[in-house]
Amino acid sequence: MFPISDAAPVTYPGPPPARADVVVIGGGVIGVCTALYLAQTGLRVTLVEKGRIAGEQSSRNWGWIRQTGRDLDELPIMIEANRLWRDLAKETNIDIGLRQVGVTYLARSRKELTGYARWLSLAQAVGLESRILTSSETAALIPSMSRSYAGALHTPSDLRAEPWVAVPALAGIAARAGVTIVENCAVRTLDIAAGRLTGVMTEAGPIVASEVVLAAGAWSSLFLRQHGLDLPQLSVRATVAATAPLPQDYLGGAADDRVAFRARADGGYTLAAGGAVDLFVGPDAFRALPKYLPQLMDDPLGVRLTPAAPRGFPDGWGTARRWSADTQSPFERMRVLDPAPNRRKIAKMTQAFSALFPEMGEIKIATAWAGMIDVMPDVVPVVDRVAAIPGLTIGTGMSGHGFGIGPGMGRVLAALVTGDDVGHDLRRFRLSRFSDGTPIRIGPSL
Repeated sequence: MFPISDAAPVTYPGPPPARADVVVIGGGVIGVCTALYLAQTGLRVTLVEKGRIAGEQSSRNWGWIRQTGRDLDELPIMIEANRLWRDLAKETNIDIGLRQVGVTYLARSRKELTGYARWLSLAQAVGLESRILTSSETAALIPSMSRSYAGALHTPSDLRAEPWVAVPALAGIAARAGVTIVENCAVRTLDIAAGRLTGVMTEAGPIVASEVVLAAGAWSSLFLRQHGLDLPQLSVRATVAATAPLPQDYLGGAADDRVAFRARADGGYTLAAGGAVDLFVGPDAFRALPKYLPQLMDDPLGVRLTPAAPRGFPDGWGTARRWSADTQSPFERMRVLDPAPNRRKIAKMTQAFSALFPEMGEIKIATAWAGMIDVMPDVVPVVDRVAAIPGLTIGTGMSGHGFGIGPGMGRVLAALVTGDDVGHDLRRFRLSRFSDGTPIRIGPSL
């Protein structure tokens, strides 16, 4: 089974309860893991998802669980996530495809390899065992490649999993831990009284709660704007393809400038294109442009602009920006954000993969899909308590890193809600960095 759509059956039909200690908005990997770790503290937790568990980017990503190339402020949380994935895989009788297979970033030039070595010199300070491979070591690691590389950055402890299996399996663990999960039920607004959060209004009625976690991915900015909060988050389209079964002489994930690939449990490969992602230009893109200028200057070819988003997308020109708690919201109008893949990129990534592995013969694409990645101007997330609305916690803008880091960020978000020690320095991820004059520091786009 590949990415989950709104045609998938509802596993958790509800109805939502009248009360909870904490409501989690969003049934992706971040929301599911947050709900799970909150429930383990004994709190009554309700997770509300407008469509399906893992229906959006959480079932549409590459399936990499990588420490390789992470932003250095994210890295300690990612190392924790690597451990948590192993623990969680033991709590389900479903094979989520979790394998320790390594991730390799292939360097085209000595300059690129030097950049990897610079990152590694800092990453090793937190205990990561990545290493730089020579050209000959790289060729020996993936022997059937036709292209020679200057070397590579390799992390043998990195993992892979099948995201469309893994995240629903995590939801199953959460449900068994006591989380009430409700699919096909949008949260329209927050309920706020005397300046403090008192719950949420869903399409099925109110839920009284003193704490809410927003983990709504690409929809987070639209939701927060309704409540006067400016989150400079955009969403970009990334296209992925799955091949039919092929010979597999390297079971991990790897990427160069043209194609990223990783072996799948069914014998095929998951492919993604190197180069630019697609940004559908809408009102939020214009509004947030000043915040994104450092990113655009750092990588001017990293984004391909498309004039307008399809109807109903978070930053679509016709998408409503205001609605009331008793009227239909944009979240109900689009249960699952399911963008069409970029066919041109599918052709290019297939051609690049075929050229890299000519001995595999004809590369047949079994299926292809796309997802909308929630990105921030500095390519790292917002993970923070919201001072303007006491009781609200945000975990969004994972910038394409969400699947792998999900358990770690979920554990951190749960600790923020309960007031426990988060165990990590979160200053880099505070919401106020976009309004307090802090210079935007771009994370590594590895």
